[in-house]
Amino acid sequence: MTTERYNPREAEPKWQKAWADAKLFETDNDDPRPKYYVLEMFPYPSGRIHIGHTRNYTMGDVVARHRRALGYNVLHPMGWDAFGMPAENAAMQNKVHPGEWTYANIETMREQLKLMGLSIDWSREFATCDVDYYHRQQMLFVDFLDKGLVYRKQSKVNWDPVDMTVLANEQVIDGCGWRSGAPVEQRELTQWFFKITDFSQDLLDSLDTLDEWPEKVRVMQRNWIGRSEGLQIRWELTGDTAPQGETELEVYTTRPDTIFGASFMAIAADHPLAKKAAENNPDLAAFCEECRRAGTSVAELETAEKKGFDTGIRVVHPFDASWTLPVYVANFVLMDYGTGAIFGCPSGDQRDLDFANKYGLPVIPVVMPKDADAATFQVTEEAYVDDGVMINSRFLDGMSPEAAFEEVAKRLEETAIGNAPQAERKVRFRLRDWGISRQRYWGCPIPVIHCDDCGVVPVPKADLPVKLPDDIDFEKPGNPLDRHPTWRDVNCPACGKAAKRETDTMDTFVDSSWYFARFTAPKADNPTDPVAANDWLPVDQYIGGIEHAILHLLYSRFFTRAMRETGHLDLAEPFKGLFTQGMVVHETYRTGTSAKGQWHAPSEIRLEDNGGKRRAIVIETGEEAAIGSLEKMSKSKKNTIGPEEITQSYGADTARWFMLSDSPPDRDVEWSDRGAEGAHRFVQRIWRVVSGAAPTIAPGNPDEAGAEALAMRKAAHKALKAIGEDLSRLGFNRAIARVHELVNEIAPAAEKAGKGAPADKAAAHEALSILVQVIAPVMPHLAEECWRVLGHETMVAETAWPEFDPDLVREDTITLPVQINGKRRGEISVGKDADKESIEKLALEADFVIHHLGGAAPKKIIVVPNRIVNIVA
Repeated sequence: MTTERYNPREAEPKWQKAWADAKLFETDNDDPRPKYYVLEMFPYPSGRIHIGHTRNYTMGDVVARHRRALGYNVLHPMGWDAFGMPAENAAMQNKVHPGEWTYANIETMREQLKLMGLSIDWSREFATCDVDYYHRQQMLFVDFLDKGLVYRKQSKVNWDPVDMTVLANEQVIDGCGWRSGAPVEQRELTQWFFKITDFSQDLLDSLDTLDEWPEKVRVMQRNWIGRSEGLQIRWELTGDTAPQGETELEVYTTRPDTIFGASFMAIAADHPLAKKAAENNPDLAAFCEECRRAGTSVAELETAEKKGFDTGIRVVHPFDASWTLPVYVANFVLMDYGTGAIFGCPSGDQRDLDFANKYGLPVIPVVMPKDADAATFQVTEEAYVDDGVMINSRFLDGMSPEAAFEEVAKRLEETAIGNAPQAERKVRFRLRDWGISRQRYWGCPIPVIHCDDCGVVPVPKADLPVKLPDDIDFEKPGNPLDRHPTWRDVNCPACGKAAKRETDTMDTFVDSSWYFARFTAPKADNPTDPVAANDWLPVDQYIGGIEHAILHLLYSRFFTRAMRETGHLDLAEPFKGLFTQGMVVHETYRTGTSAKGQWHAPSEIRLEDNGGKRRAIVIETGEEAAIGSLEKMSKSKKNTIGPEEITQSYGADTARWFMLSDSPPDRDVEWSDRGAEGAHRFVQRIWRVVSGAAPTIAPGNPDEAGAEALAMRKAAHKALKAIGEDLSRLGFNRAIARVHELVNEIAPAAEKAGKGAPADKAAAHEALSILVQVIAPVMPHLAEECWRVLGHETMVAETAWPEFDPDLVREDTITLPVQINGKRRGEISVGKDADKESIEKLALEADFVIHHLGGAAPKKIIVVPNRIVNIVA
């Protein structure tokens, strides 16, 4: 006997325990079934998760459950991206060790995730701060170093003065640190780098093979890698202006066609020529130092005021010995890009034009629209950057820019300065090597030792791991490892003399750049079991936010290549399919002024509706709060809802259903109590339909079912086919819409079937079983309860996905649009095998055709089989 209402608080823990006891989701690498690897980007254990976090885990879980039912051996693991500055900040604020804070958060978040009923193989769980994990990461570093994929050099770096650590260019957002928000400074430090640029062309070319990635992500990576084809030109310095020993300036340009529009040269403050010129020029030295303190992010360079300093040095134009140009040090030129020097063509580049106008430099238009007049065409305030025809360019006049490029390249390649050509073609990339050194404690120690005699010596693998010390002092800012009394001191593994450990730790993006490979064999002694890694990888379906399009995804692509070079796996691309999900958003509530306002959590608010006007009342004080816009759930604005709040009120299945039903999965979904209540009502409806019919129906042979029961079977099999296709392409909201339609179609027939013949009862049992199986990936707990009341002995979570009957999904009729005089007027339903005469007859009998013909006979009827009917009146 079933209960009247479905009770999720009772059912969900019961089935979660049943799945765990049966170890249904623990994956065996030796299972002979075809493998399918689904993975969501693992979370940072910052405290507690909210319902917004769980949306992408629910998406991955639906994929995992569906694929498991389809007969795949599914790997669906979970781990924690656990190193990083927030733990150190918490240590300083709360007087607690970063590890203690991190593992306490992991414990909390793990239990929150388990409330959602995720089909995760928890036996493979790890955190990147586990010694076992970063031990293997240190092994990878040593292997990369041995292969020449790691090096150390002095470099200008982005320094976060609050977090007191180096940031990659990608971690500088609008000139500020991505975590602290502090303005970034420039410093010269000796840093460790991964040679990601060794793979620039391969990383670019292979994007074309990632046809299961969003195009917007591939475009972002193409732009970041930034391949360009250009010319490296050697410009002679005039002898009377050049510092002693300097004779030429090399410039890389992608627009040699504009060389006759050049009006100045600009070099970086760190360019050797700038440094030499500044030796005897205090004002220039001061300007160079000012440039060094500025940020290096692309956004900051583009928005900062363009400044320059005339060095007094001049260069000779390659095509005119009598034409010399001034050399400026400019704050928008960096040594890390190209040669650290450019030639400025103001008429074709807005930045150069602004600079030229500021310093009174010539502006010579060299490209104009094809229909413009060369005698009158000018560039004053806005650069001309489009295609056109060459002007004011001597032997290039009248050419296209492409032809001019070739002509300039040809002539300069044939001209020599000394024993070398004046120019050569070069391919360059915007991508720079990945600086991984971070001056902080809570990260993976870089396993090298500094010896006065031997230099930099890698820690032998037998001596790994280099463990972080537990007794750490966070009373002062900066890296505690530098201040530790004993940890740094070690004997050199090469000569045995006293030496020092490296105190920098690795960028946390290193931790997340190979975790997907470790999941394939998380207990292996080496970083991977190559057999397991090659069997499971690439990840079939990877799910995460678009904000990781460059950093994490590009670094992971580098890592698989580096791991291939060092024998840890045998593939290049880590992720076959990529899906970037939308966010869960919620309105905000705030009392007080914007300057001193207080944010309130949804649980602190009572919403009232007075004549269509919504009011938010703070429950504790009765004060009215302002209702803000829909925003991404965040702790700072308190517009978060924890999973436990939902499971206690409605159950996990309601949350899962609502998060996937409200909008396409790549778009944001608005969380609202009204939406959750609607999803919960549907949960209860399914339960009533199944549990109400179950006592009066039974499995059997449905082939002789009556007309109404046959229609029910057809509806179920058609839905089964369509929902399976929807789930395979991550069309969750469409699949859920079909379930709603299916329930509406089969509920009345299932109730009647209980009073009918055995074949009708069997048809109802079949249709309701299909209903339960198609909801199981999204609402697994409800599905198990319904499966049980239908009399099935196994759990639905271990049951194969049903096969649709082709005869029952075949359409007997088709819909044809009808045009009259070329304009669509309506449509008709005809038998799939109807002949031309029957179709013409049905068309002429249609009310809308009769209306538009007005009693007149058509001049012509054209029937395109299975496509359209055209009537000429």
